[in-house]
Amino acid sequence: MTARSSLTVVLAAGEGTRMRSATPKVLHSVAGESLLAHVLAAAPKGAEAALAVVVGPDHTAVAQEAKRARPDVQTFIQHERLGTAHAVLAAREAITRGANDLLIAFGDTPLISAETFARLRAPLKHGATLAVLGFRAVDPTGYGRLVVEGNRLIAIREHAEASGAERAINLCNAGVMAFDGARALEIIEKISNANSKREYYLTDAVGIIRNLGLEAVVIETSEDEVRGINTRAQLAEAEQVMQTRLRKAALDAGVTMIAPETVYLAADTTFGKDVIIEPFVVIGPGVSIADGAVIHSFSHIVQASIGKQASIGPYARLRPGTSLGEGVRIGNFVETKASVLDAGVKVNHLSYIGDTHIGANSNVGAGTITCNYDGFGKHRTEIGEGAFVGTNSSLVAPVKIGNGAYIGSGSVITRDVPDDAMAIERTAQTIREGGAARYREIKTRGKKPTSG
Repeated sequence: MTARSSLTVVLAAGEGTRMRSATPKVLHSVAGESLLAHVLAAAPKGAEAALAVVVGPDHTAVAQEAKRARPDVQTFIQHERLGTAHAVLAAREAITRGANDLLIAFGDTPLISAETFARLRAPLKHGATLAVLGFRAVDPTGYGRLVVEGNRLIAIREHAEASGAERAINLCNAGVMAFDGARALEIIEKISNANSKREYYLTDAVGIIRNLGLEAVVIETSEDEVRGINTRAQLAEAEQVMQTRLRKAALDAGVTMIAPETVYLAADTTFGKDVIIEPFVVIGPGVSIADGAVIHSFSHIVQASIGKQASIGPYARLRPGTSLGEGVRIGNFVETKASVLDAGVKVNHLSYIGDTHIGANSNVGAGTITCNYDGFGKHRTEIGEGAFVGTNSSLVAPVKIGNGAYIGSGSVITRDVPDDAMAIERTAQTIREGGAARYREIKTRGKKPTSG
């Protein structure tokens, strides 16, 4: 059987004035992704799935975010805000291309899932003209009520217009709909603005469908899934729901979290097997954590790749562009940024590693700073394999520390150090050859310098 084609139209033109923010509402984030990005991620994908987002005038940032989240999206502008049906018709060009199913969603419902979109489409295969998403509200005050007879949806009654009996109904309208694509445009164009606000409401489609002798049905989901975001308080509530979901998914995948309620995850975090996360860890967007890694308490990680059996923290900060190889050790009060640390590297205490590549099995002592910024631009530091950097050292980029080189404690390195060399003067004016041999001799005598 040929798969049904779909067009999903996401309405994202609202100003979100109740957010008290200069940022458009749908660009506020939950679990490290914008509200809009979450909705677009859940919308149908594939060759038979088209996607359109309706934005407000001068909302270039919203259109850009839509493209970032789903490059296959097409954006349309609703120049006047005249109701939900009017907003859908802003995407008329996309609708007229034709699709078996027309899905209407909202850019401020980040908790909706791909599975719910699929369930909403299912009745259309069996002859329904419209499927409306509903939920059982704990407190239905203010919501439109879904009036049903048997399995058929008879009306969507706004709270202000509902009778006493209708207000007792707790089955409420989530706003998300799926139309038979062959009849969708015909039905939406019949919607009038004969109401007190002179706006075109998508909910009026139910009455039109009934008058045409066609079928409308309700698909139920949880109240959490269709939470709309209009205030900062609702944004925080959605974050809580999303974090609960993400923590459960991580636990189900085999991640150990000692105190899950204290760990904050991003929607795109990926985990290997047997990862351990201690309490009070914050993981931002773009993080992957490989098998057996341990993230100790009070660490903050964003846009970083953590290798197998690595150990991070406590109190570590991994900034964007950090890539850690297998068995890397990042200790307390260490910060990394735009740096690659190969397998077996140790940076155990109180150090800053920025714009740096450190070769395998090198050791960086406490208080080491890669001085990557000269007041005008950023510069890179290269540290070779098996190098040893003593405590309280400053490596002034651009600079290269050779394989097996030894930097004495308290050094300020301003020029390249060759392979197997030793730099021990505090101002590093002299680079002594043969340093690695001397370092091996010190170790042989049992007088290995403290690594920090």
